[in-house]
Formats: sequence, structure tokens, C-alpha cells
Amino acid sequence: MSASASPKPRVGLFVTCLVDLFRPSVGWAAVKLLEDAGCTVAVPSQTCCGQPAYNSGDRSLAKDLALQVIEAFSSYDYVVVPSGSCAGMLAKHYPPLFADDPMLAGKANEFATKVYELSQFLVDVMQVAEVDASFARHVTLHQSCSGLRELGIADQPRKLLKSVRGLDLVEMADSDRCCGFGGTFAVKYGEISTAIVDEKIANIEACGASVLVASDLGCLMHIAGRLAREGRAVEVRHFAEVLAGITEAPAICAGRPKRSPEPSA
Repeated sequence: MSASASPKPRVGLFVTCLVDLFRPSVGWAAVKLLEDAGCTVAVPSQTCCGQPAYNSGDRSLAKDLALQVIEAFSSYDYVVVPSGSCAGMLAKHYPPLFADDPMLAGKANEFATKVYELSQFLVDVMQVAEVDASFARHVTLHQSCSGLRELGIADQPRKLLKSVRGLDLVEMADSDRCCGFGGTFAVKYGEISTAIVDEKIANIEACGASVLVASDLGCLMHIAGRLAREGRAVEVRHFAEVLAGITEAPAICAGRPKRSPEPSA
């Protein structure tokens, strides 16, 4: 590297609990995309962002977890998250948690300014216009609520997906409407959640896409679960896997047939 060359941005990847436990390939895809964009990437030891506790009203636990995250990522230029909801928690909800603590408020605010969702960081910060990947499929995008409404993410994933060779991005009706997951909402209000996700599935099928992508694994697992239970032939993947060309792994949902009812005795 020449003396005049700018150092590579140091990115701390906040993997998220769901990616770590259920879909590690999303983490590997995020690392590849960030390194291809010219970043130095590290994955520090980390824990939950605190969102479940925060949404359930346990501010004390949420603050404890937030402090761990802030400390773990203190040495990085940026914190990048392959999830709109977790990124929204870090960027939008950490500062209010410590607003009444003069010693920690500044630290939380400073931390929040360097947090970005993955597609937001690639497009808005690193100015990535295209990726080196191929995926010859008809793909539709579900916009997760937190990414869209808290962080304003809409065009960024579309721009990147349109650069994938062979990919035909098909817009579904109401792509910006909730899928019915909402974290604990899907547990507390199962019937309402099911009705909402059924509307989402109808829109996916109506647009003719064979693959659904989104930026939040919680949304994807929720939709994929319903698709699998209904025997719908729609493949479900995190958008980072498609952008990074990591599509050899089984999809989150690949359209399993609907289970036949048990024969009566």
C-alpha cells in the first residue's frame, strides 16, 4: 500500500442471533460482500442486541446487553448488520436507553452513528454499484418493517439485486407490508400473524417469482415456515446469499410438499 493510499475501513460485523444459530451462511455472505467492497472485516465476540428484552419492556436487561455490544464494537470504524431490525435496535433505540445517564449517553450516541444495515452500508457508504454474482431466477423482495421504517432502506437492496447476472427482480404487491412476524408478536397473536403472512404469500405467488429474498432472517423464517406448511413451491433466501453467490446451500424453504392428513383409525 502506498503512503497516500487510504486505509481500509475497519468493519465489525454484528452477526445477529438468528444468523449465528440458524443460518451461518448469511454471515459468510456478508463477510464476502464487505471484503469485496474493500473493507477489513472482523467478528468480535458478541451477544444479543437486546431487542427481545426491549420489546418486552425489560429495559434493565436491554441496557445490560447494549453495553456489552457497545464495548465489543468500540474499536471499529463501522458496525454492519445483515438485519434491518437488529440494525434499527442498535442505531435508533440504544441512545434513548441511556438518555438519562450523562456518562453513557455520549457513548451510545457515538456508537449509533456508525451502525448500518448491510445493503445500506454497501450502497450509501462504500458506493457499491454492482456485485459479482449470477442467479438466473425470478426473484421478489420483501421489505422488512424495521429496515424500511426505521432506517429508510428501500432502494439499496434493489440496486444490488438488479446487478446480479441473470436475476429478474419482480415486484410483488405491497412488498412493504408486514409479514406478520414482529418478533414476539407472532407468538402472542398467532391467528393475526398467520392471517398477515397468508396475505404476503398470496402476493408472492401472484407476482410469479420463484424465489423470495429479504434482509431479515426473522421475516424469512416466518414466511418460509408458512410456505413449507402449505406446500408452496417458493424458495426463500437471505438477499446477502444471492448477492455473494452463496446459493449452493439448501434454501431456508425449498417448497416442501404439504403433509397429508393422518389416516383415521
